[in-house]
Amino acid sequence: MAQEEPRPAAEEEEEYEEELPAWSLPAAETGRIAIGTPWPDRVNREWAWGGSSGKGVTVCILDSGVEREHPLVGPVDGAVYVTVDKETDEVSVEEDEEGDLCGHGTACAGIVRALAPDCGIFSVRVLGAGYTGSGPVLLAGLRWAIEQGFDVINMSLSTTKRQFAEVLHELADSAYFKRTVLVASAHNMPVESYPWRFAAVISVGSHEEEDPQTFYYNPAPPVEFFARGVNLDVPWLGGETIQASGNSFATPHMSGMCALIMAKHPELTPFQLKSVLFLTASNVGGER
Repeated sequence: MAQEEPRPAAEEEEEYEEELPAWSLPAAETGRIAIGTPWPDRVNREWAWGGSSGKGVTVCILDSGVEREHPLVGPVDGAVYVTVDKETDEVSVEEDEEGDLCGHGTACAGIVRALAPDCGIFSVRVLGAGYTGSGPVLLAGLRWAIEQGFDVINMSLSTTKRQFAEVLHELADSAYFKRTVLVASAHNMPVESYPWRFAAVISVGSHEEEDPQTFYYNPAPPVEFFARGVNLDVPWLGGETIQASGNSFATPHMSGMCALIMAKHPELTPFQLKSVLFLTASNVGGER
């Protein structure tokens, strides 16, 4: 009997959603959810991202904007800025002609570009000059980015205001089930902040080593991974570079690694991607 041709994961997932009940799986239907993707006996870095350049994956930089002309950033696929009217709560998403207002987003974009040179980069500006921002704008920008279906959203920012935590949690879960990967920086101080504390998010702290592909799994979450983030030369405003440290700059290292893996294995769900990151972490099975 001839075998059926394999179908794209997204097509199979759509069929599951339409025809299989979410609350129960009949015994006769188990064959329909077989995972057809071949996995190696041992997941290693060569299998995970060997030969990948990030091509075909779009990383959204949810930050202060991105300086389009910066030589260490390269082409930017698009850029918008988000505002929320304080009186009416009306959300406005407009094309961003100003670019980066403080340098932070450009630094993050440049780190992603260095790791995944062929990925797409899209800027969603939710911070103003002087790193100013608001919870409603952060929520609106994240919601818009999730709706666009970006593959990865880099969030090198957080909020300590608990009144925004519930909605952020809902948005993080929404992204997770839509197959958008949220990568968020832990706070640089030991305080409660969000969304990095949510399990649906890939949360990142920093380490001091110089190899940009060295990252560690943290066996004592909520911070899940440590990536390079100390004494980095990063792109900044005016085509310049500065030296900087912080979890903000460790986070795009993990976003870049996600882009490499997803470009080579576009069928992976966020859950599967986290598993690959764990198995290839430098203190688990990865090369150091």
